[in-house]
Amino acid sequence: MKKFISVVLTVILVLSSVSVAAFAAEKDDLKIAVASDLHYNVPREELEGNPSQPIKIDHPIYWYANRRAAMEDESGFIIDEFLRQCAEDDSIEYVLIPGDLADNGKIVIEEHYAVAEKLRAFEEATGKDVFVINGNHDASLNDCDTKFEEFMEIYADFGWDKAIDTLDGTCSYTADLGDKYRLIALDSCHASYSTEDGMTTAKVNWVCNMAKKAVNEGRHPILMMHHNLLDHLPMQRIISRNFIIRNHTITADQFANAGIKVVFSGHEHCSDGAVYISSQGNKIYDFATTSLTMYPLQYRVFTFNDDRIDYEARTVDSIDLDALTSTVKGYSAEQLALMEAGLNDYAKGFLKAGVEYRLALGFTMEKMGIDEDAIYYDLVNSVVGKLVSALETPLYGEGSISEQMKKYGFSIPESEYENGWDLATDLVAAHYEGEEVYPLEGEAVTILLRTVAFILREELSLLSGSTLTASADAMIADNGLTAYKPQLTEMGSTAFGGGISAAEYFVVALLSPLLYTFANDADGVPDNNGTLEGYGTVTSKSKLDNLAEKFRSFFETIAMYFRMFMDIIAKIGQ
Repeated sequence: MKKFISVVLTVILVLSSVSVAAFAAEKDDLKIAVASDLHYNVPREELEGNPSQPIKIDHPIYWYANRRAAMEDESGFIIDEFLRQCAEDDSIEYVLIPGDLADNGKIVIEEHYAVAEKLRAFEEATGKDVFVINGNHDASLNDCDTKFEEFMEIYADFGWDKAIDTLDGTCSYTADLGDKYRLIALDSCHASYSTEDGMTTAKVNWVCNMAKKAVNEGRHPILMMHHNLLDHLPMQRIISRNFIIRNHTITADQFANAGIKVVFSGHEHCSDGAVYISSQGNKIYDFATTSLTMYPLQYRVFTFNDDRIDYEARTVDSIDLDALTSTVKGYSAEQLALMEAGLNDYAKGFLKAGVEYRLALGFTMEKMGIDEDAIYYDLVNSVVGKLVSALETPLYGEGSISEQMKKYGFSIPESEYENGWDLATDLVAAHYEGEEVYPLEGEAVTILLRTVAFILREELSLLSGSTLTASADAMIADNGLTAYKPQLTEMGSTAFGGGISAAEYFVVALLSPLLYTFANDADGVPDNNGTLEGYGTVTSKSKLDNLAEKFRSFFETIAMYFRMFMDIIAKIGQ
């Protein structure tokens, strides 16, 4: 009998240990929230237009929008709601903020004190740790009131008090996250220049050394930095070069081979995931997170375990309106009703109004960066004024663009867009929110291209095909999009229903930065919700698979350049 009992007890113990092991395997190792570019502003006492803007925004609801499209007066209340959501979710263990905590942080140090107070109250109420790093709006070494040292003093309780290692002369530090992970918080900012990255060989080497140290100590390294490590726009290094670090491909290769798989960044104010495969076949993912206080008022939640990394985007869709109106006077009943119905929708309208204002102001030769000696200077100069005013004309109905088009044999698909500005700003909003849903051959792009072609029909009809083609080629080259000429030409052909004339090709070239910057996302990484392989799944086999994928991508790029080269040779021979 005793032997039987001992056998039964042994079986029970074995089964219990298996159950515990299974539970442990299923338990998440780490869950964090990531919110970037808080851009906190001290709220004004009363709502008013921005006095620094050349003209007022003409809009019945969003008349107080600004060219940055940032919800400045509401920013503090949006941050409060984000922290409330993080406090309410018991599974979230840490909060990470990759820079730009304050909008005017370099010169209005009070903004930093206000943000730090919010973070401190959150930590004390929840016991959850917050980790921050500086952004280009936060501090500097020259010509500002908030130096790097003061920034670290104000936010001492949010990373530096738990620092394992630091890099002298910068705000960089490392700290442990749970039992398996280590955060490498990198100061990527320039000591003097506003938006440029301040990456140096010393910083790159420090990150690599800290990553290798973490791996040697049995921890998985996670990197947080303000500037982007990877492209989050096609040709970002050219179109938006101050938002991505210099020599980013070489640096990404080093970081990936040092053991870093996940990077959190901000700065670009878009929600986008991108991947790079290193020379050794290691994957590194850079997740840029949009500004919390701009549409889509979004942050990320990441769940880590050895096998997989799950991530999702969450939205702030409401704030304490009583607190807002008791602080800031001047909101109309209609504005408050729209906020109550859904703050995210309200924020999108705010963003569209601000972007329209910024783009309209930017349609000048100086703002577009077009030199007087450019071969297309006179042509573009003659059409941009007409284009801006025509984009305000309704697309449908009496006297609309579509009605006028019929006289000339033009037509556009039916849609819910009110005018050209409504459509163009929707493309911009899509870039910010991630998971762009506007394929280049789709309805939205077709409407935009045909509308602009119609608007400019008289201007372009006076010029020869060779002049238009040469101007278009020059614009595409100057925008850094020469590699995408085949795709742009094919897109134009689809939009215009067959062959593409020289005038239509010019329209494609004129809009190419907008179309390829804001309407295309083909990197294969879901921006807002998805799953990655965990830190513990990298094997020699998966590395070989990753390396094969890298070579496939490389040869596809080479093939594209070869096709372009052959096209050029064919044109020369004509």
